[in-house]
Amino acid sequence: MKKIESIIRPHKLEELQTSLQEAGFNGLTVSEVRGYGRQKGHKEIYRGSEYNLQFVPKVKVEVVCASDSCEMAIDIILKVCKTGEIGDGKIFIYQIDDAIRIRTGESGKDAL
Repeated sequence: MKKIESIIRPHKLEELQTSLQEAGFNGLTVSEVRGYGRQKGHKEIYRGSEYNLQFVPKVKVEVVCASDSCEMAIDIILKVCKTGEIGDGKIFIYQIDDAIRIRTGESGKDAL
């Protein structure tokens, strides 16, 4: 099993969720996060004053899937979330040793 963690632009979340669900990925976890990469934040003007925002709002989407469907999930994330601009985000892939569904005690692929 693999865990795919992606940091994306907030306005891409709904489209990504729909695309993953249509492809058969049934569960995901979403967190609102803030951070920066190469863009080092950005400037905004509010009521005539300029503000430097060091931490840019992003969304972290986590999907755990079978290893054989990992590439499909990554392709969907890239297709939906890529704009070609700085700040599109990152994808991290982790190896998952096991997963256990608390309600039933099922483990491994059955827990997903």
